[in-house]
Amino acid sequence: MLLTATSMAELDFPALMEVYLEGNLENGADRWPGESQWRQLQLAEEAFRDYLRQDFFSVPGAVYCLWQEGNRYVSALRLEPYKDGLLLEALETRPDARRRGYAGMLIREVQSRVAGTLYSHVHKGNAASLAVHRQCGFRRISEIAVYIDGSVNDRCCTLRYTGEGK
Repeated sequence: MLLTATSMAELDFPALMEVYLEGNLENGADRWPGESQWRQLQLAEEAFRDYLRQDFFSVPGAVYCLWQEGNRYVSALRLEPYKDGLLLEALETRPDARRRGYAGMLIREVQSRVAGTLYSHVHKGNAASLAVHRQCGFRRISEIAVYIDGSVNDRCCTLRYTGEGK
């Protein structure tokens, strides 16, 4: 079932952090290498919370989309205004819920509710994410990702969905 949040108050933040556990462990190790793994995770989660509060939810039109199965979040993504549409970012599925189609269900439900163009930046080596995007009608339009802040990442590509498979 699709849930949406336009503020921190609408999110179950601890449940969201279960979805992003692997990413937070990686980010914590990269950003705070001298800390214990537990402290790295804690710092990464604090940084995530701060980003959502101070940056993401302050953007008009920004929305968190979550797929809930039973009483837990199993997949999540963020949408925020980008170019002539919305940028789909931070797509993630809980490790213990992968390979069950949740990311695709989440994307397709978002597509059914959002009019217009969707963009997504995906790491070129992330075969699973590239495959689910392709299955949901996204097409590669650029070999680089240009983020909302203008920064460029040549390890990621830009995908676009127009509702027409173009």
